[in-house]
Amino acid sequence: MSERVLIVEDDPDIAHLARLHLSGGGYEVTVAGDGEAGLAAFAAGADLVLLDIGLPDLDGLEVCRRLRRAAPRVPILLLTARGEESDRVLGLELGADDYLTKPVGYRELVARVRAHLRRVSVLADGAASEAERVEVGALEVDVARHRARWDGVELDLTAREFELLELFARRTGEVFTRGDLLTELWGTAFAGYEHTVNSHINRLRKKLVAAGAPRDLVETVWGVGYRLGAQA
Repeated sequence: MSERVLIVEDDPDIAHLARLHLSGGGYEVTVAGDGEAGLAAFAAGADLVLLDIGLPDLDGLEVCRRLRRAAPRVPILLLTARGEESDRVLGLELGADDYLTKPVGYRELVARVRAHLRRVSVLADGAASEAERVEVGALEVDVARHRARWDGVELDLTAREFELLELFARRTGEVFTRGDLLTELWGTAFAGYEHTVNSHINRLRKKLVAAGAPRDLVETVWGVGYRLGAQA
């Protein structure tokens, strides 16, 4: 069965061209023209969502929030205008995995969609085949069940946040630059998107702190990058 991509975009030309290129890439594509229609279409099933921030009724940020709450591991790619940098950052903070700036390069769009869906597939295959837990102090990362806990408290993580935490836990004390994390988890095609890493690190930290972990559990090594701190 083809992987399903949902496009939530009110510009009919962009939606048509995105659908054309993604269908040509072998994906089953559904298009919704506004936020409410997008949420209804998502309820019918989607493996990835391509979401415009500037929707006319229910704005894209609220749609992103609701989608992430309903499906923590489905990739969400934002479509943003050049002047929407603050909204783009907020979208990443709300749980989006990536973004593309309009005017859209459709070959890049297909490549990004393919990379995110491949990542989810690899993660699912690994979870099915690797019955493994990584434990560092009070932190427990259950790879097989794709679950993580701090001192027994369940962490509600997106797929990307889980990958970050698993990487830190497996290689405790090792310092990762933003470029390292992009290469390890996003792939080399995402070179130059280091601010995306910042947003995901910030979200992961907030969820760890909410579960009772120290604020500097994911430690910033100034001028270098990040590592899992000794408090674990």
